[in-house]
Amino acid sequence: MSREKLKEIADQLVRNCREGQEEKGLKDLYAPDAESIESVAVPGSDSPKTTGVDGIRGKHDWWNNAFEVHSSEVEGPFLHGDDRFSVIFSIEATDKASSERMSMKEVGVYTVSDGKIVREEFYY
Repeated sequence: MSREKLKEIADQLVRNCREGQEEKGLKDLYAPDAESIESVAVPGSDSPKTTGVDGIRGKHDWWNNAFEVHSSEVEGPFLHGDDRFSVIFSIEATDKASSERMSMKEVGVYTVSDGKIVREEFYY
């Protein structure tokens, strides 16, 4: 894949995140069998790995139901070779269950193959 195509995909993902259009990004940019890897297992799961767009969509739904986001910032994308890019996410949110407010920062590393995101990994 060309670096230009990688930049186009990366820019679109960042744009979708900034505009609250994550669902559009999942539909347009991700391979159906894409993998998402967290640093730890997400609540309700025994594995940090989620496979498939529907599973990734479920993680988004869990987040949206569990947290109230007060502000967010997306930095990047930062390209790496012809098939990977990263994005830095900064979020200020409140856990709805505990009312605990927190600031968090994470790096998302995305791998692209055949014009689609096939893997995302989060570091925080």
